[in-house]
Amino acid sequence: PHAVGVTLLGTALPDSVTTIAEILQSEGFATGIFGKTHFNSQLKHGFDTLVGRQHHRAYLETVSQPQLPDSVKVRPKWRPFRDPARIWLNAAGATSGNYFEHSQGTYFATAAIDFIRKHQQERFFAVASFVEPHSPFNFAVEYQGKYTPSDRVLPVASQEDQRWFPGVFKNLTSTEKQGIVRSYYSSVEYMDQNVGLLLEELNRLGLSENTLVVFVGDHGYLLNHHGRFEKHMMWEEAVTTPLIIRGYRKGALVNAPVELADLTPTMLTALGITHTENMHGKPLQGLLEGTTDTHREYTFSEYLTDNKAMITDGTWKYIFTTGKRDLGSGYATGLGASGIVHRLYNRMQDPNETRNLANFPENQRELLRLQNALVQRFRETHPYASKISPAQSLEEQLIQFCEPPEGEDVGSF
Repeated sequence: PHAVGVTLLGTALPDSVTTIAEILQSEGFATGIFGKTHFNSQLKHGFDTLVGRQHHRAYLETVSQPQLPDSVKVRPKWRPFRDPARIWLNAAGATSGNYFEHSQGTYFATAAIDFIRKHQQERFFAVASFVEPHSPFNFAVEYQGKYTPSDRVLPVASQEDQRWFPGVFKNLTSTEKQGIVRSYYSSVEYMDQNVGLLLEELNRLGLSENTLVVFVGDHGYLLNHHGRFEKHMMWEEAVTTPLIIRGYRKGALVNAPVELADLTPTMLTALGITHTENMHGKPLQGLLEGTTDTHREYTFSEYLTDNKAMITDGTWKYIFTTGKRDLGSGYATGLGASGIVHRLYNRMQDPNETRNLANFPENQRELLRLQNALVQRFRETHPYASKISPAQSLEEQLIQFCEPPEGEDVGSF
């Protein structure tokens, strides 16, 4: 994110950044995006067609739906942090109030299908960007009651997690937490059915064999892992995402760590398009074709709203935060700023990341190795790297690299 200047949730993607849509558009592809974009501006960034949530709202004004039975729960307007967490995280398992045919995700899937039909005789790039399963975990009326809250087993927080519990989650009961997980599962299943509509249409049109399909999420989610319900942390459940690429070895499972930045060069390589942009991603073709089982020595993530970054080699993970503020985006602990925190986990021995090993003398070699690797990644990719002196300590350099640009709002959701 720091490389393209999009460091915080509300930061607009600059017009100067070349997107994959612009590259493909210049190659003659029809381009369309359907759903959530987070461009934070009116720019289309290379998409000929853009269908967003405002179009679905307008659509609902034009259709009539059957009256809902009294047994159907409809969630209230989403008001995170203004309403209690049990409400905006949908512990009640309430629906969107729309039947499947008229629900938001289905509207986006249908719009993407219409686009594909229109351009089936030419090269096209279609992005179906579903909001689900983001909170408040939308799902259609037909999905109410598909999961039983009491069947959801909650992860247990560790003693170390106690310091980091956001105040907003502290009053949730176990039943409410299970209800939130139930709503998440319902939202995932609803989204999955819409993905199925797209794949079925590719089959029906005879396009499956010559269409590259990539299924990916932008982040994971903590479902009471470490005692919280959110995405803004560096624990594994939040930073790992699903990634399925269809068009290579059928059924192959790849365990090598990769980054989202690798997807653009991977797709361009698959399409035979030469790209000269200064991309930090690496094509995944070696993994996809089975010629190698390794890809990156380290994988990286950052969340500058809370001044934090992480790096991992798959076995060891290092997380750094300046602790400058008491957790942004509404997730304050109420305990004040933590100050600088170093976390080191051995994921082979501690896959749930419950024991911080950073202060143990026997682990200092691994800690130093990963700190150097994290600083090196920033130095290779950060636009202001030349302004941060390498003569400073690793900690001093990381403090500066993890600082968002001045004037940015770090407290918005």
